[in-house]
Amino acid sequence: MAGDEDVTELGFADLETIQRMIPHRYPFLFIDAVKEIRRGVSAVGVKNVTINEPHFQGHFPAKPVMPGVLIVEAMAQTSGVLVVDTLGMADQGLLVYFMTLDKSRFRKVVVPGDQLELHVKVLRGRGKIWKFWGEAKVGGELVAEAEYSAMIITPEDARAKGAAT
Repeated sequence: MAGDEDVTELGFADLETIQRMIPHRYPFLFIDAVKEIRRGVSAVGVKNVTINEPHFQGHFPAKPVMPGVLIVEAMAQTSGVLVVDTLGMADQGLLVYFMTLDKSRFRKVVVPGDQLELHVKVLRGRGKIWKFWGEAKVGGELVAEAEYSAMIITPEDARAKGAAT
C-alpha cells in the first residue's frame, strides 16, 4: 500500500543515474539528485542553486532570482526520473514531454545559495500519460507549486511521429 514503504526501501538517483534516465544536460539539467523515490507514487528532487548558472546573467543580475519556469522544469525533471525508475527503463532513451501546466503558484523567490527540494507526487500514471502535483521548497518552506501532465515517448514513437529526439 502506498505510504507503507520502509525508509530503507526508498530509491535514490545521483547525477550519473539521472543522466541515464532523462536526456537533459547542462545547462538545461536542473536537478542534482533524486531521493526518496517511491516507485509509482512520489519522489524528492534536489537542486543546488548556484550563481554560476547562465540564467542569472540576465535574470535580474543585480538581484539574481531563479526564474519560476525553471523551478517548474526542475519539478518536471524530477517527475521524469520517477517515471523512468517506476517503469524500470533507464538507458532506454525515453523522452518525457510536458502536456499541461495548471494551478501554478510562485510564493517566494529562489536565489543563489538556496537548495530546492522538489516534492512530486503521481496523481495518475497509466500508459504513456502521467499527471503530477509538484511542490518546490527551500528550507522546508513552500516556494512554488504546480499540477502538470506529461507524455512518455520512446525513441521509436518519436521517429514514427517525425518528432526530433
